[in-house]
Amino acid sequence: MRKITLLFASIIISCSIFAQQEAMFTNYMFNTQAVNPAYAGSLNALSVTTLNRAQWLGFDGAPLTQTLSINAPIINKNIGLGFSILNDKIGFVNKTYLFADFAYKIKLNNNAWLSFGVKAGVNHRKANFSGMNLETAADPDFAQNLISDWLPNFGAGIYYYTNKYYIGISIPKILENSYNINSASTLADLGGEQKHYFFIAGYLFDLSDTWKFKPTTYIKITKAAPIQIDLSTQFIYNDKFWLGSMFRGGDAIGILAGFYLNQQLSFGYSYDWSFANRTFKYNSGSHEVFLKYDGIFSNTKEIISPRYF
Repeated sequence: MRKITLLFASIIISCSIFAQQEAMFTNYMFNTQAVNPAYAGSLNALSVTTLNRAQWLGFDGAPLTQTLSINAPIINKNIGLGFSILNDKIGFVNKTYLFADFAYKIKLNNNAWLSFGVKAGVNHRKANFSGMNLETAADPDFAQNLISDWLPNFGAGIYYYTNKYYIGISIPKILENSYNINSASTLADLGGEQKHYFFIAGYLFDLSDTWKFKPTTYIKITKAAPIQIDLSTQFIYNDKFWLGSMFRGGDAIGILAGFYLNQQLSFGYSYDWSFANRTFKYNSGSHEVFLKYDGIFSNTKEIISPRYF
């Protein structure tokens, strides 16, 4: 039993260190600030997004992620400021990120902007063994929780956008911090961070007076791991509802749906099912919901409502 418990612990830590270093989002197109600081202030409005993801439902120790991000333009709308908090729990490992974002925008013409952004903040990890069922109650490997320091990090990004399309590249965390902890436990090494490179893009097609079509992509690259490519589509009806699909290369397929409660509030839901991961036999898919508010500081001469990215 002890060997099995140690194996399970190692698998969860490995998942935390390698496969899930950066949280996964199916509704990434509504949560751009999480991966690219240059997005801050791009809506010319106060923007608040909260998102909750429950991954691999029904699987013990499955990832749970919550985010809250806020951004707004200041000083003639050429500067954007933002703040975000992310909590990511996988098994008994919990990761927390607190970051501030700064963006400077350059207006290229009436419809195009180029934004440069930086982010800075702190990361924290904790391995909580208190909820584990052990055959040996006094097992020294699980005698104490493992808690890392609050470690600094920073990132950067570029974001080009118009009323019809956008494209961006970013590195949210540049420092590859080590989370080694002084402890007698053989599990005391929580691993280190790796740089992740992100590419995002999207386009809005007007199909008719009532229908729009928005394809988007999200590409994540890091060393010693396959390139993750997400492709999503959304059909938008009468600027009120949307329905779409997603494909994550080598991993999952899913659906997206949502609606605009009014010109400021939007709500979205997605479900995705992992077809390639071994866990698909033991879980009932992943669910994600978000609520987004854009308003207050908006300038009606410049902001388009609703905004699609």
